[in-house]
Amino acid sequence: MIIIVKNNGSKKQLDNLTDWIKSMGLDIHYSKGETSTVLGVIGDTSKVDIDLLRSLDIVENVTRIQEPYKKANRKFHPEDTIIDVGGNLIGGNHFHMIAGPCSVESETQIIEIAKAVKAAGATLLRGGAFKPRTSPYAFQGMRAEGIKLLLKAKAETGMPIVTEIMSISHLDSFRDVDVIQVGARNMQNFELLKELGKTDKPILLKRGFANTIEEWLMSAEYIMSEGNEKVMLCERGIRTFEPSTRNTLDLSAIPVLKELTHLPIIVDPSHASGLARLVPPLSLAAVGAGADGLIIEVHNNPSKALCDGAQSITPNQFETLANKVKTMLPLVGKEMN
Repeated sequence: MIIIVKNNGSKKQLDNLTDWIKSMGLDIHYSKGETSTVLGVIGDTSKVDIDLLRSLDIVENVTRIQEPYKKANRKFHPEDTIIDVGGNLIGGNHFHMIAGPCSVESETQIIEIAKAVKAAGATLLRGGAFKPRTSPYAFQGMRAEGIKLLLKAKAETGMPIVTEIMSISHLDSFRDVDVIQVGARNMQNFELLKELGKTDKPILLKRGFANTIEEWLMSAEYIMSEGNEKVMLCERGIRTFEPSTRNTLDLSAIPVLKELTHLPIIVDPSHASGLARLVPPLSLAAVGAGADGLIIEVHNNPSKALCDGAQSITPNQFETLANKVKTMLPLVGKEMN
């Protein structure tokens, strides 16, 4: 249930209203905007008398919410959420490029790439330390040592780091990570999501291979229901019947999500296509569709990469793409830091 409160109401009236709602065993999510205050009522609202609510002087309007996700719902939070990651504001009219290798391979490799992508316009550094792979014989990442190398790259460049978590048992290793990524395979690992909800770190939640938008938002709700509302959604392609690309990038999800949720939306054209040559056009298409950022795989020697070299672009290619993105951003009302 959504209650829109009049701005000219007194604090005592608001306190009386919230105390009454809480007395029925319901929780309240506050969202104060420039023109109104929205109270999102969470719980079994069938016991609330809407007509009585509407009759109160302080109440402007009351609406029941049909969607199962509440905190992620734009009706609860009409204005875009803006998340601060090391001084970088993500969401609203801010646009960011997250770049780096699929996996951390060595100290020299990650620092060299970090310096190159920062010079080209990236503001956050991505890199896989724990790698979920289809084959148990494939490179599984450097694990905790990989995070240490990412932190060295951060010390060299000042860039916040983004890396994927695979298990609750690894959480201690992520104490100094700026953004924790939840991969497609873990989108519905609800126990992991609940634990991440108890942290204060921004979470980059990737869409599952074959999950609907509502299921994706419900996964975000798991994190937010535990108290952590710093959630970013990442569209990384879904599995369809089309074999020409690794996955099918669902660009239509971007404007749909903009209607349904206030959370920032990041697009991953690298995993979506699986082909380096398709990363630039898909990136520009994502910008045009209204994405709040891109996460792109960049490697200084893709042919020798230990993981996903076929979808990685070079630092020079990334710089060319970043310049094109900067040209497009004013057309969609966004700016790059």
